[in-house]
Amino acid sequence: MAFVELFVVALVPVLKTLIITAVGLFLALGRINLLGSTARHHLNNLVFYIFTPALVCSSLAETVTSSNIVSLWFMPVNILLTFIIGSALGWILVRITKTPIELHGLVISCCAAGNLGNLLLIIIPAVCEEKNSPFGDSITCSTNGKAYASLSMAIGAVYIWTYIYNIIRASGTQHNTSTVNIEGSKEVPELLSESCIPPKDSLQNDMDHEAQLAVPLIEYQTTYDDQGHVMRKIKQHIKIWTQRINFKMLFAPSTIATIVGILIGVSSLLRKLMIGNEAPLHVIDSSASMLGEATIPAMTLIIGANLLKGLKKSGVGMWVVIGIQVIRYVALPLSGICVVKAARHFGLVGSDSLYQFVLLLQYALPSAMTIGTITQLFEVGECECSVIMLWNYALASVALTLWTTYYMWILS
Repeated sequence: MAFVELFVVALVPVLKTLIITAVGLFLALGRINLLGSTARHHLNNLVFYIFTPALVCSSLAETVTSSNIVSLWFMPVNILLTFIIGSALGWILVRITKTPIELHGLVISCCAAGNLGNLLLIIIPAVCEEKNSPFGDSITCSTNGKAYASLSMAIGAVYIWTYIYNIIRASGTQHNTSTVNIEGSKEVPELLSESCIPPKDSLQNDMDHEAQLAVPLIEYQTTYDDQGHVMRKIKQHIKIWTQRINFKMLFAPSTIATIVGILIGVSSLLRKLMIGNEAPLHVIDSSASMLGEATIPAMTLIIGANLLKGLKKSGVGMWVVIGIQVIRYVALPLSGICVVKAARHFGLVGSDSLYQFVLLLQYALPSAMTIGTITQLFEVGECECSVIMLWNYALASVALTLWTTYYMWILS
């Protein structure tokens, strides 16, 4: 297929995303105010607790079976690699640009976590429906593509609400403890109440621990004479990480929906009861699918509304913004080509070109919008996050289209 034809196929879904995003931005304007902060908060809750779990559960239940689930094992590994490579490049970026320490978690997160949810759910079906699509029959392509995108969103949510959530939390906590130490008897930040402030010595120890948490690779000194002292230090660091990580976020609604959807899909009894027009409990699956259909437009409208902040704020360095764009749209996609080609060479991903296309696309996506929600939660880097996201999604219209075209070209 000609490169120009593939470019048109790739451009259509990106344009659809941009149009809905622009509508969300328009609805958030002060004169309209249909998607103000309160409306976004409630809509975000609906997406997080209702729409997304319904979409993930129904999609996985309908498409994942006991026979094909084994072939999808590489996707969690591939997404993990995107996080690892992005984190390493982000850590290098904060060192080169000398980013303020309270923004380390934000910058590393924007480099590591891509939008593995609604963008894939828009792009994959749209590509499948185009008449010049290189992935064969549109119905089969859309069905399988929806399953791949839903699984990607579910796995991405698990990684985001474990790793990204806690790295931003660590940076925010470190920033707040540093503020308390500098200001002394001045007003305590909102995240710390006066009754929770430990003694000075204890506070200093906590600050030391938080400073070590902010560094991706903790390097231990090798000059200890007493081996028992080394073991005590290791146990101490493990205890600190255990205290800082919020394990409740492992069981986010989308994670639970993923488990339920896979169980229904792989269980022949549950599948016969719920999946298919002749199933006795088909109405449950149909209702979940109907709710899930609201996920894509709702999430995309929220993206547009959140980007409005980026037009009003400019509190982040230019080189940091440029560095994040280079990592997300140059370094990571090139790394993805190497990873997927190696996986295909060793027979880890099979011969399904659509599956390989989704794996490649996971490296070329803009930063996850969930990062903005997490920064709002801990009140650290909110304005900076808005600026980063604004440029990230503005450039996505060009970068994502070009990479999508190139990926289809090398797979067709």
